[in-house]
Amino acid sequence: MHTFSVWAPRADAVSVQVNGALHPMSREPHGWWRADVHEVEHGTDYAFILDDDPKPYPDPRSLWQPHGVHGASRVLDHSRYRWSDDAWRPGPLSDAIIYELHIGTFTPEGTFTGAVDKLSGLCELGITHIELMPVNSFPGRWGWGYDGVALFAPQEQYSGPDALKSFVDSCHSHGLAVLLDVVYNHFGPDGNYTGRFGPYITEKPQTPWGGAVNLEESGSDEVRRFFCDNALMWLRDYHFDGLRLDAIHSLVDRSVKHFLEQLAEEVEELSRQSGRDLVLIAESDLNDPRIVTPRNLEDECRTGGYGLDAQWSDDFHHALFALLTGERQSYYSDFRSIGQLAKALTSVFVFDGSYSEYRGRIHGRPVNNLSAHRFLGYIQNHDQIGNRGFGDRIHQVAGFKAAKLAAAVVLTAPFVPMLFQGEEFASTSPFLYFADHEDPVLARAVSEGRRREHARAGEWDSIPDPELKETFERSKIDWTELTTSPCREMLAWYRSLIRLRQTHNSLRDEHLENTCVRFNEVERWLIMERGPLHMLFNFGDNEIKVTVPHRSTMVLASGDDVSYINRTCYLPPLGFAAFALAA
Repeated sequence: MHTFSVWAPRADAVSVQVNGALHPMSREPHGWWRADVHEVEHGTDYAFILDDDPKPYPDPRSLWQPHGVHGASRVLDHSRYRWSDDAWRPGPLSDAIIYELHIGTFTPEGTFTGAVDKLSGLCELGITHIELMPVNSFPGRWGWGYDGVALFAPQEQYSGPDALKSFVDSCHSHGLAVLLDVVYNHFGPDGNYTGRFGPYITEKPQTPWGGAVNLEESGSDEVRRFFCDNALMWLRDYHFDGLRLDAIHSLVDRSVKHFLEQLAEEVEELSRQSGRDLVLIAESDLNDPRIVTPRNLEDECRTGGYGLDAQWSDDFHHALFALLTGERQSYYSDFRSIGQLAKALTSVFVFDGSYSEYRGRIHGRPVNNLSAHRFLGYIQNHDQIGNRGFGDRIHQVAGFKAAKLAAAVVLTAPFVPMLFQGEEFASTSPFLYFADHEDPVLARAVSEGRRREHARAGEWDSIPDPELKETFERSKIDWTELTTSPCREMLAWYRSLIRLRQTHNSLRDEHLENTCVRFNEVERWLIMERGPLHMLFNFGDNEIKVTVPHRSTMVLASGDDVSYINRTCYLPPLGFAAFALAA
């Protein structure tokens, strides 16, 4: 016997369709329906019939969607999989080198199984944590995953549930922790049937995706339960070591206990039960330190926060990217100086209570005494590449030497560093926005919207159409490039920087007050001191001369054109050098 249950407070009658037969469900408290059905096992397909609507709807909590997001759900027995990672314990986030990847474009196969073949290479590079872009079921054959609608079911094109478990198991056997990107701020527009069941969305507050997820109005207890259960499932049943929460600034919640606080509490409890340190990492543009402030503080004068473990640090990215490229469009209009990069390196938020011209208002607040390890630093990620019209990477925008300099800043900064797939060898594959919406009207709207957003005069037809398979295929990493000289050079550079970080404790110092930065806006150089290590960066077009402290040894330089003679370092344009002071 198998028990089917579904939350459907908007229905007056619910049946579950199994093997062609309808089984009426019994109403239970708080909008739940239940039915016990015989002769149901792992692999049985089912769907729900609501009231007099003859259309069978997939389960909002479906664990398996082998027929796509519009098709029937399938019963999945998690206990059938035999894990081999009982002894696995992830390393601390403070020591992490994170590598973000998209399963569909990471390998030619575009599957979990195909990605396993690349794990040894990531280990050799020095990666400790892999972060997967969303793998929940989304419409069509390709997509980023942020338009997911079956949030409990792994995408079938990636090979489905057991293949995902095998991938995580393999990562752990290689000593790699695995994080998963999850989307709790909206559902995708194609295949989202939750509105037929209950008030998952409210139209009162609006977000960039339409109505907000219902976290505070009638029925919100069960909606919050839906998302918390989803998070716990990935961590418990798929053995993920943590989650990255997409765009939490779009969560609208004025409840006494914020959804993020509730989620952090429940994940912390699961962590205690499992004996594994599980982490939550937020994406946020709020510049609000409460997100990563512990919930319970010993200091009675300070208010506790939501208790998430870390968040992405966009101000650091924007300051570094704008400095290297000179771009000033959109949010880059707020960033234009070396001083802002210096502030990001020592204070995290450039806008911490100061006026933002882009927003037209005061933005942010200081992080105070928070650890630098509560923030991730990067120069590339899926958003910062994919949201560009042509999906171009930093070396394609600013040049090869600038990309090497950017990598040096990221991997010597106080933050937890994160790389994006292919960055480590200057992949020439773009990372474009791609989708495969089955609704032709929606597909056309997405294509035209992309062009309106990015096309300048005369470029309308040149913007890649996100709905074409070619756009998806162009975004696949070409691993044969590793045989070419520029790619080998960049890969060796990343390996050297990661080795530098992992062998010098001062580069993993969490105390921001121990990072000292000096800079010159006119000559365009910056010097960052982290314990006995001094990092020299030249962002300008001219060679600079820097006198380094007595008894210093140059431990890394960006090229043969960096010279060190009689305590003077001659640093060429876009050059980098690191010096270690003798004990």
